[in-house]
Amino acid sequence: MPAYIDTYDLVGLRGAISKVDLVPAQRIDPLGPVPPYRQIAAIIKRGILSGQYPADTRIPTESELVETYEVARSTARRAVAALREEGLVYTVPARGTYVAKLDGKAG
Repeated sequence: MPAYIDTYDLVGLRGAISKVDLVPAQRIDPLGPVPPYRQIAAIIKRGILSGQYPADTRIPTESELVETYEVARSTARRAVAALREEGLVYTVPARGTYVAKLDGKAG
């Protein structure tokens, strides 16, 4: 059995690359003391603060977060909501969630 399973090969989507594919896989601990949605929000927040996600770029969609972290859609939605509450992202209906311009007050 291979060390990992390439899900794109499983569903025949080889070549369809999303922003999530460009990020090294990071695991969350669903049974840890920090709720999974906060773990996901922290991973994305690190990406924003490090410049991996510059201002006005789209962060992974809820569907991409569900697939990447193997969580429920409500968990992905709560992670994005937590980032929005911190002022790190903004959502454009039917377009996606984007990184807000930071005024040096986040962190």
